[in-house]
Amino acid sequence: MRTPFSLRASAAAVALLCSAAGAGAAPSAPASLQALVEKLNERMERLERRNAELERELGAQRAMPVQAPPVQPVPPVPPVQPEQRAIEQRIEVLEARQARTAEALERDTLSEKEPELTARLKAVEMQAQGAAIGARKIDALDGISAGFSLSTVAQRPLGSAGAGSQLNYRGDAYVSLPLDDIGSIEQRVYTQFRIGQGAGLNDLLSFSKPNATAFRVLGGLRPDDAVAVLAQAWYQARIALPFGGHKPSSKETLEVTFGKMDPFVFFDQNAAANDETRQFANTIFVHNPLLDAGGDIGVDANGFTPGIHLSYANDASKPTNWRISLGVFGAGENGSNYQRSLSSPLVMLQAESALRLFGGLPGSYRIYAWRNGQAASFDEGVTAPQRHGGWGVSADQRVGDGITLFGRYGRQTQGQVPFDRALTIGADFNGAYWDRSGDSIGLAAGWLKTSADYQAWGAAGGAERVAELYYRYRVGRQFELSPNFQYIGNPAGDARASAIKIIGLRAQITY
Repeated sequence: MRTPFSLRASAAAVALLCSAAGAGAAPSAPASLQALVEKLNERMERLERRNAELERELGAQRAMPVQAPPVQPVPPVPPVQPEQRAIEQRIEVLEARQARTAEALERDTLSEKEPELTARLKAVEMQAQGAAIGARKIDALDGISAGFSLSTVAQRPLGSAGAGSQLNYRGDAYVSLPLDDIGSIEQRVYTQFRIGQGAGLNDLLSFSKPNATAFRVLGGLRPDDAVAVLAQAWYQARIALPFGGHKPSSKETLEVTFGKMDPFVFFDQNAAANDETRQFANTIFVHNPLLDAGGDIGVDANGFTPGIHLSYANDASKPTNWRISLGVFGAGENGSNYQRSLSSPLVMLQAESALRLFGGLPGSYRIYAWRNGQAASFDEGVTAPQRHGGWGVSADQRVGDGITLFGRYGRQTQGQVPFDRALTIGADFNGAYWDRSGDSIGLAAGWLKTSADYQAWGAAGGAERVAELYYRYRVGRQFELSPNFQYIGNPAGDARASAIKIIGLRAQITY
């Protein structure tokens, strides 16, 4: 290693100074400077020798060849076993199948090369969508009720000269549609259609009519013409009271109904004697005789009329409850046909209550009054409308697990009518007593007292007496047969007339 030039120049300068000092300086120059220079020269020589050694060693190392690191041997690859190859093939098949499945699921349609799994998944999805659509349709139809009934009656009088057997049918179809609630107000629309043929035996000379199911549209039609009519079409709103209160806790209800209707739907109801298609067939056991057989109800030829019905119900003391109803209906030849419906209408007022008697058995009790400003006289020579009025009661009470008693009484207070007092009583016995819970036996008796006006007109002054017995046999849930026997004594109050005996059979289909 060489001494740097600056170091050697410094040493030479020191030597030159020393020589100059020795030549021209005083002999007193310090001797220590000469010693210091000598030491520096010695160190420089040692450094140069060491530098030379290092250069030789570095040259020797550069001349030596560089050895590469030893190469590690690569282990041999073991051969592929048959089991491993089978697993790899299965994995390849599964991956391909998964790819086809993913591709098929991205399509909404089915193809002929559709994987079985995706075909099943799409089928389930379609079924689920169909079920959801059906559920939405069911939700849309929630609250809708509909039904159809067909009544066929065959009757034959016994021992009455000049009267033959009669056959008639009547069909009724109805639909009840709920409307959206307005706050706490429930709404619905009800419609009913009726069709039928045959007058039955209702042209017999008696106050009572033995076939309440008979229906035939008049107005110049031939007997073989079957025409359906719109029997009822009305709107009803049920308003929870107090108005604007909490509906679930409401104990009071106001009902408003208007449209074309049957007044007997809202008045003179009875649990044991109210339905001519399943219970008694004679008109005096279906409704109050003064209103129905006597004609004071004032409906049209088909049994219906326009009107409005208001009702207030109070259920605060359940199971006992009570209701007040007011009805205003078109009456008479013109009023029931939408011509003069608001001129002298039929007005009815009814109070009713549900009670628990005889150890808690249910019963219903109603009292009502009516006034008809367009009633007709029994005398066909009197064409001017008359004012009729009266009152009545209707009651039904269970007295056993399968026994229901019923009764009606009516009293005419105004107007010329063929009979002015009427009483009907009876009972319904459920077939559970003889292991036929779907069957029942009905027994009823009626008394119709001839009015003084009718007697003064020249008619007999007795009272018509009526009895009826039926057995309702349930063939199936929707099919019933009811053999029937009726007895009419003193028909039209005439004690000289022969009693009328009628046997009949009613077939009822209800859906």
